[in-house]
Order: sequence, then structure tokens, then C-alpha cells
Amino acid sequence: MLIFEKRVEDVPKWLPLVTSIGSVVGAFIFSGFILKLIGGQPLVVGQYFFEATFGSWPVFSDTLVKATPLIMIGLACTVAFKMKLWNIGAEGQFYAGAFGASWVVLEVLPLFPSGLPKVVVIAMMMVAGMAGGAIWAFVPAYLKARFQINEIITTLMLNYVAVLWNNFWIFDRWSDAGFQMTPLFDKSAWLPRLADYAQSYRMFSGITLHVGVIFGVVAAVMVWWILERSSWGYEIKLIGDNSEAARYAGINITRNIVFALMLSGALAGLAGMSEVSGVVHRLQERISPGYGFTGIIIAWLAKLNPFAVIPVSILFGALILAGREIQPSGLPLMLQGFILFMVISSDVLLRYKIVIRRG
Repeated sequence: MLIFEKRVEDVPKWLPLVTSIGSVVGAFIFSGFILKLIGGQPLVVGQYFFEATFGSWPVFSDTLVKATPLIMIGLACTVAFKMKLWNIGAEGQFYAGAFGASWVVLEVLPLFPSGLPKVVVIAMMMVAGMAGGAIWAFVPAYLKARFQINEIITTLMLNYVAVLWNNFWIFDRWSDAGFQMTPLFDKSAWLPRLADYAQSYRMFSGITLHVGVIFGVVAAVMVWWILERSSWGYEIKLIGDNSEAARYAGINITRNIVFALMLSGALAGLAGMSEVSGVVHRLQERISPGYGFTGIIIAWLAKLNPFAVIPVSILFGALILAGREIQPSGLPLMLQGFILFMVISSDVLLRYKIVIRRG
């Protein structure tokens, strides 16, 4: 008989990695099986998926562009989830960060003399973007810390508020000749792209990768250091593992809840800044294809490991990019759903071990 026994010893270090890889492989197998049932050709689609996302340096750069906001949002979810704070509002915090960066360009810069250096403008947009995301996360953080109000509900509802808040400014004060977008930002507010240097280096021609990807890598290092090397990271993990023990040890749980969720929101806000500054160069109605919700899957698939968030984000960036190329067009979304299902199911193997008993 196969029996599931609850683990009493530590989980082997190799098991989380194996379950994550197995989740992705299993999702592709199930998707291929369903595709075959409806008359498709799984191997042909798989080959096209690879060529459309990793087949050449230009398309791989497009994949990295899609992965860039996912890295920061995956890290945002990682910070919150480490403390057992279920931040489902990264989507709204992303929009708040995009709004903050756009506000700098459209409202603040006109107050200064023209010709501000690009580095100053980008720095101002980064600060405003992170502040926007942090402020948007402060409301559910305070309600959770002060009144124990469920953060799942408050963060989720604020997603819709953020989208409608942005739409108010896009359709009214910032509308570009009545269209559902703001005017194009001044080039001093654009994140540098490799394509900008194509005249000097022809190999960069058509490469859309921008500096935002560096933000993601640096953020991953900083989040790892906070969680694994700092005393605050120890407090975050202790509260997540056993809040009563943390309270007994004298840790200020209220303060940590607020700060952790605000850091999570700041990372998601930085993702929004990166998107408007590095990709669309304006604020428009739909700048996110669901980055905030995809980041939740990424954090779980990475097993809350900041460095693992990077390759997982690249995979999901490829899925988003492939959604424009592959038919049926819903296949990438189906893959995401299967991956989420497999990740949740694979957690059983981390809590229980399979034992074979002979009668």
C-alpha cells in the first residue's frame, strides 16, 4: 500500500526544486494531451513556442522584457508570503507605481527648467513609483496590523480601485486628444534600451531589452539579503512560522506587518514604473496583462526563493509572449492554470512522504 505520512523531519533540500520542475513538466504534458484531444499537434506547437520565445536573441529579448515586471512582482509576493501575509493586491500596487511614475513626468517635470538629466528624471520616477506601490499597500497593512482585517479581501478589492483611479486620470486630465492614454513621455523619462545603441553596435538592432531588467536582478539580491542575512528577515520568517513565538520573543508584529507589506507594495510599484518608462512610454488603460496575479504563481513555483524567481519569471514571460503567437490563443493561459494546479498539488510532497507498506 502507498501511505502518506506527515513529515516530522526537515524537507530534503533537493525536493522543492524537483517538485517545481516536475510541476512545469507535468503542466506541459497535460496541456499537450488536451491539445491532442482537440485535434492539435503538441510537438509542432511546442517547437513553435520555443522558436517564438527563445529561438533568437531578438525574441529572447522580448521574453526578458515581459519577464522584467514579473521578477519584481514575484519578489513582492515572496516578501509578503514569507510572513504568511497573502498579498493579492500586487496588480493594484503595480498600477499605483505606474501612476506615481507618470505623475512625476506629467505634473512635476513641467515645474522644473527643461533639460533635467535623464538619471535625475529616472530616479524621481523610481522613487514615486515605489512610493505609490508602498502607499497602496499601507491601507491593507494597517487594517491587518491594527484590526486583524483579512488582507486577502482588502488587497484584492484595492486592485479594482487602482485601475479605476488610473482610468480617471487617463480619460480626464491626462488624456491625449481624447484617447485612452496619456501623451508620450519626454525621452528623458525613457529607460535606456539596447536598441538605442544600435548605431554604434549593430548587434543591438531591434533588441528591446531595457535597464528595468537590472532593477529586477538587483531587487532579487536585496530581497535575498533581507530575508537570509538581516535581523529583520529573521523576524519576518519567525512571524510567518510561529507568530505566537515571535510575540513571546518581544518582536513587534504590528510594525513588521506594516513594513513587510509596504516593501512588497514598493517592489510591485517599481515594476509599474519600469513598464511605463521602459516599454509603453506613457500611461494607458491596460498596461498589465495580469502581471500581479501571475506573480503569485511565480512566487509559489519558486518556493519563495528570490533567486529562483528570476528563471521562473522568464518562463512566464515566455508564456505571455507566446500568447500573441500561438493558436489556440488560450493555450498559454491554460498552461498557467495547469502550472498553478500542479504547484499547489506538489506541496503535498513537501508536507507528507510516500511510504510503501507491504501487507
